[in-house]
Amino acid sequence: MAEKENVLQDLDREDTNCCHRHYKATPRSEAELRQLQNRLKRMMGQLSGISRMLDENRYCGDILIQIAAIESALQAFGYQVLQDHLETCVVEEIQKGNTQVIDEAVSLIKKLK
Repeated sequence: MAEKENVLQDLDREDTNCCHRHYKATPRSEAELRQLQNRLKRMMGQLSGISRMLDENRYCGDILIQIAAIESALQAFGYQVLQDHLETCVVEEIQKGNTQVIDEAVSLIKKLK
């Protein structure tokens, strides 16, 4: 446990100018959090469904359709989190004069594809 705390402390010391890069908290309303959690739970349910489909030796096409649905849902989930990040964290950092946060945002966008 102490090793994990040391790693977290090291991360906190690195590049403190960028927003939410080191286990910082993002304040979200209960409604926002509930919406994100519900979407995530639906995706987890879909993954469990694929596991059951494999156990049942279901048709490959049906499994692929479910995989595509999960990929689409996960992409939409990522875009929602990105939008929230841009509207809150990035705006706040720019208002503070920290324009380095733009590089972080661009990097995040590239990772989402």
